[in-house]
Amino acid sequence: QVQLVESGGGLVQAGGSLRLSCAASGGTIRSRHMAWFRQAPGKEREFVAAITNGGFDTNYRDSVKGRFTISRENIKNTLYLQMNALKSEDTAVYYCAAATLDWTWPPMKYDYWGQGTQVTVSS
Repeated sequence: QVQLVESGGGLVQAGGSLRLSCAASGGTIRSRHMAWFRQAPGKEREFVAAITNGGFDTNYRDSVKGRFTISRENIKNTLYLQMNALKSEDTAVYYCAAATLDWTWPPMKYDYWGQGTQVTVSS
């Protein structure tokens, strides 16, 4: 059973940066595609970015392209999300997720989810 724990969230001014981390334990994530999602108050959870198990391909929602970068260090069993030029509309709880082992790309189903980390961007 893989456990995912996010960290790095916080309060930042618009235009600022944050780097989120997602540490996996209880099993390896190196075989799995990984993704970040977010959920703002009163809204549905939405996809943010995904990365293949080898880290060679990525996929982003349009609103974060050019501002966010997803990456991973399989040797550390850790996923990252570098967020630059943050906007108030990026305010949300951010979740990491480990995709199922069918290796569909972009991934559509996820086996494991973290508890989330709050990102608040003040304007």
